[in-house]
Amino acid sequence: MYFLIGTLFAVLLNAQFVWSKFIWGFLILFTANLATHYSNDYFDFDVDKYGTVTPFSGGSGILVKNPELRELSKKLAYFFIGLSILIGAGFTIYFSYPISFFLFVLFGNALVWFYSAPPIKLAYNGLGEVGNLLNGFIMPGAGYFVMMGTINLPFIIFSIPILFLQFMFSLGVEIPDLEGDKMGGKITWIVSKGREFGFKLIGVSVVLATISFLIIPFTNLFPQIIDFRVLALISLIPLSLGLYAFWKRPVEKIQATKLAILNVGSLFAVWILVNSYFIYLIR
Repeated sequence: MYFLIGTLFAVLLNAQFVWSKFIWGFLILFTANLATHYSNDYFDFDVDKYGTVTPFSGGSGILVKNPELRELSKKLAYFFIGLSILIGAGFTIYFSYPISFFLFVLFGNALVWFYSAPPIKLAYNGLGEVGNLLNGFIMPGAGYFVMMGTINLPFIIFSIPILFLQFMFSLGVEIPDLEGDKMGGKITWIVSKGREFGFKLIGVSVVLATISFLIIPFTNLFPQIIDFRVLALISLIPLSLGLYAFWKRPVEKIQATKLAILNVGSLFAVWILVNSYFIYLIR
């Protein structure tokens, strides 16, 4: 959904939609995403033993139940990250894109790998939130880049509210895992500051996302066909849940997990509605 948002946004800014570019670009992101899951399951094995699997956090739980599959998971992570880079190189050459596109692919895959892999291990050194935040730029940026041929100022501005919502997502998936992450040695902001702090940041993030959607039109960088008031209206879904979370701020695991899942789940509604709106405008 992130990739599609970037793609459709580029088309609304007069980029030509090319199916071959779309498919190649999506495969770059899709294989990197697969590598993310396999590598995180492998490197988070000791943490996941203490955690609880939820729809959005706690790992898949597969390696905890089947530890004999660990080595296979690692090999699959290597394979898919290599495949993503290989497709990225092929895309760059075949479509005669600037080397900056390939560097973009390399950076995205490095972020995927070193989120939990040594020696950097972002999630274990208090920088996991930064890595997750950057995903809010890279994933839609991939869709935009493959269609537009560049990352320019309009996309950078457009990505600001997406980054705020992605930050909310990052905090939301960490909140249920506080105890497990702490026992497994992860240093997340939730482990360091607690669930109440996390819910406060969620509330602030969703407010800033809605405000950003309302301010963006004043830059005069975007065609009038895009009504950012519609996007601001859509953002009221996570805004209402985020403010409720800010008000409640539960610290008990069961209550906090339920509220965190609602907040994270609201983002799926946002991206479905945003994509639907963009498709309506293009039609």
